[in-house]
Amino acid sequence: MANLNFNANNVEPMVEFEPVPADRYLAVIIASEMKPTKKGRGRFLELVLEIIEGKYKGRKLWARLNLENENALTVQIARGELSAICRAVGVMQPQDSVELHNIPLVVTVKLKKRQDSGEMTNEVKGYAKREAAIDRPAQAAGSVPPWGRN
Repeated sequence: MANLNFNANNVEPMVEFEPVPADRYLAVIIASEMKPTKKGRGRFLELVLEIIEGKYKGRKLWARLNLENENALTVQIARGELSAICRAVGVMQPQDSVELHNIPLVVTVKLKKRQDSGEMTNEVKGYAKREAAIDRPAQAAGSVPPWGRN
Protein backbone atom coordinates (compact mmCIF):
# COMPACT_ATOMS: atom_id res chain seq x y z
CA MET A 1 0.00 0.00 0.00
CA ALA A 2 1.18 3.56 -0.72
CA ASN A 3 0.10 6.77 1.01
CA LEU A 4 -0.86 9.10 -1.87
CA ASN A 5 -2.41 12.17 -0.23
CA PHE A 6 -3.86 13.07 -3.66
CA ASN A 7 -7.01 14.92 -4.76
CA ALA A 8 -8.08 14.22 -8.35
CA ASN A 9 -10.39 17.25 -8.22
CA ASN A 10 -7.29 19.47 -8.38
CA VAL A 11 -5.64 17.81 -11.39
CA GLU A 12 -6.83 17.56 -14.99
CA PRO A 13 -7.15 13.92 -16.04
CA MET A 14 -4.70 12.45 -18.51
CA VAL A 15 -5.91 12.34 -22.09
CA GLU A 16 -5.11 9.49 -24.43
CA PHE A 17 -2.41 10.42 -26.92
CA GLU A 18 -2.79 9.48 -30.54
CA PRO A 19 0.39 9.37 -32.63
CA VAL A 20 1.28 12.62 -34.38
CA PRO A 21 0.52 12.60 -38.13
CA ALA A 22 3.28 11.55 -40.50
CA ASP A 23 5.14 14.75 -41.40
CA ARG A 24 8.32 16.72 -40.72
CA TYR A 25 8.64 18.48 -37.36
CA LEU A 26 11.12 20.83 -35.74
CA ALA A 27 12.37 19.07 -32.62
CA VAL A 28 15.22 18.82 -30.12
CA ILE A 29 16.75 15.86 -28.35
CA ILE A 30 15.95 16.33 -24.67
CA ALA A 31 17.27 13.08 -23.18
CA SER A 32 19.47 10.15 -24.13
CA GLU A 33 20.52 6.92 -22.46
CA MET A 34 22.26 3.66 -23.36
CA LYS A 35 20.02 0.71 -22.50
CA PRO A 36 20.40 -3.06 -22.80
CA THR A 37 18.52 -4.89 -25.54
CA LYS A 38 15.70 -7.27 -24.57
CA LYS A 39 17.92 -10.32 -25.04
CA GLY A 40 20.78 -8.66 -23.17
CA ARG A 41 23.28 -9.22 -26.00
CA GLY A 42 23.69 -5.60 -26.98
CA ARG A 43 22.80 -2.03 -26.15
CA PHE A 44 20.89 0.75 -27.85
CA LEU A 45 20.97 4.51 -27.53
CA GLU A 46 17.48 5.72 -26.69
CA LEU A 47 16.81 9.32 -27.69
CA VAL A 48 13.83 11.32 -26.48
CA LEU A 49 12.89 14.11 -28.87
CA GLU A 50 10.41 16.91 -28.25
CA ILE A 51 8.56 18.78 -30.98
CA ILE A 52 9.22 22.49 -30.36
CA GLU A 53 6.75 24.29 -32.61
CA GLY A 54 3.38 23.98 -34.28
CA LYS A 55 0.22 22.17 -33.31
CA TYR A 56 2.11 19.27 -31.74
CA LYS A 57 4.54 21.39 -29.70
CA GLY A 58 5.52 19.55 -26.54
CA ARG A 59 4.82 16.07 -27.89
CA LYS A 60 7.58 13.54 -27.49
CA LEU A 61 9.05 11.03 -29.92
CA TRP A 62 11.53 8.23 -29.30
CA ALA A 63 14.34 6.86 -31.43
CA ARG A 64 16.38 3.78 -30.60
CA LEU A 65 19.76 3.22 -32.22
CA ASN A 66 21.16 -0.32 -31.85
CA LEU A 67 24.81 0.70 -31.62
CA GLU A 68 25.94 -2.58 -29.99
CA ASN A 69 24.35 -5.66 -31.52
CA GLU A 70 25.28 -9.15 -32.74
CA ASN A 71 23.90 -8.26 -36.17
CA ALA A 72 26.46 -6.16 -38.07
CA LEU A 73 23.80 -4.74 -40.43
CA THR A 74 21.74 -3.53 -37.46
CA VAL A 75 24.79 -1.69 -36.11
CA GLN A 76 25.58 -0.24 -39.55
CA ILE A 77 22.03 1.14 -39.85
CA ALA A 78 22.19 2.63 -36.33
CA ARG A 79 25.57 4.24 -37.00
CA GLY A 80 24.20 5.76 -40.22
CA GLU A 81 21.23 7.16 -38.26
CA LEU A 82 23.60 8.59 -35.64
CA SER A 83 25.67 10.17 -38.42
CA ALA A 84 22.52 11.81 -39.82
CA ILE A 85 21.68 13.17 -36.36
CA CYS A 86 25.22 14.52 -35.86
CA ARG A 87 25.12 16.28 -39.23
CA ALA A 88 21.64 17.68 -38.54
CA VAL A 89 22.74 19.27 -35.25
CA GLY A 90 26.25 20.18 -36.38
CA VAL A 91 28.11 18.06 -33.81
CA MET A 92 30.36 15.82 -35.86
CA GLN A 93 32.40 14.11 -33.13
CA PRO A 94 30.33 13.85 -29.95
CA GLN A 95 32.07 12.24 -27.00
CA ASP A 96 28.80 12.02 -25.06
CA SER A 97 25.21 11.91 -26.31
CA VAL A 98 24.38 14.97 -24.18
CA GLU A 99 26.27 17.04 -26.76
CA LEU A 100 23.37 16.37 -29.16
CA HIS A 101 20.74 17.76 -26.77
CA ASN A 102 18.73 20.99 -27.22
CA ILE A 103 19.86 21.74 -30.78
CA PRO A 104 16.94 22.14 -33.21
CA LEU A 105 16.72 19.65 -36.07
CA VAL A 106 13.99 18.51 -38.42
CA VAL A 107 12.71 14.98 -37.95
CA THR A 108 10.70 13.03 -40.49
CA VAL A 109 8.03 11.04 -38.69
CA LYS A 110 6.14 8.09 -40.14
CA LEU A 111 3.31 5.96 -38.77
CA LYS A 112 3.95 2.27 -38.15
CA LYS A 113 1.69 -0.53 -36.96
CA ARG A 114 2.92 -2.17 -33.74
CA GLN A 115 3.44 -5.91 -34.08
CA ASP A 116 2.35 -6.66 -30.51
CA SER A 117 -0.91 -4.66 -30.39
CA GLY A 118 -1.68 -3.65 -33.97
CA GLU A 119 -1.96 0.00 -32.85
CA MET A 120 -0.36 2.78 -34.86
CA THR A 121 2.76 4.38 -33.42
CA ASN A 122 5.29 6.99 -34.50
CA GLU A 123 8.68 6.16 -35.91
CA VAL A 124 11.40 8.71 -36.65
CA LYS A 125 12.67 7.95 -40.14
CA GLY A 126 14.92 10.88 -40.97
CA TYR A 127 16.90 13.83 -39.64
CA ALA A 128 17.86 17.10 -41.35
CA LYS A 129 19.38 20.45 -40.51
CA ARG A 130 16.85 23.03 -39.43
CA GLU A 131 17.64 25.58 -42.15
CA ALA A 132 17.86 23.01 -44.93
CA ALA A 133 14.37 21.68 -44.41
CA ILE A 134 12.32 24.44 -42.79
CA ASP A 135 13.83 27.82 -43.58
CA ARG A 136 14.01 27.49 -47.37
CA PRO A 137 13.18 30.80 -49.05
CA ALA A 138 9.78 30.65 -50.69
CA GLN A 139 9.65 31.32 -54.41
CA ALA A 140 8.15 34.73 -55.11
CA ALA A 141 4.59 34.62 -56.38
CA GLY A 142 4.44 34.90 -60.13
CA SER A 143 8.16 34.38 -60.66
CA VAL A 144 9.31 31.94 -63.29
CA PRO A 145 11.56 29.07 -62.19
CA PRO A 146 15.06 28.99 -63.72
CA TRP A 147 14.20 26.18 -66.14
CA GLY A 148 11.27 28.19 -67.53
CA ARG A 149 13.23 31.34 -68.28
CA ASN A 150 14.54 32.26 -71.75
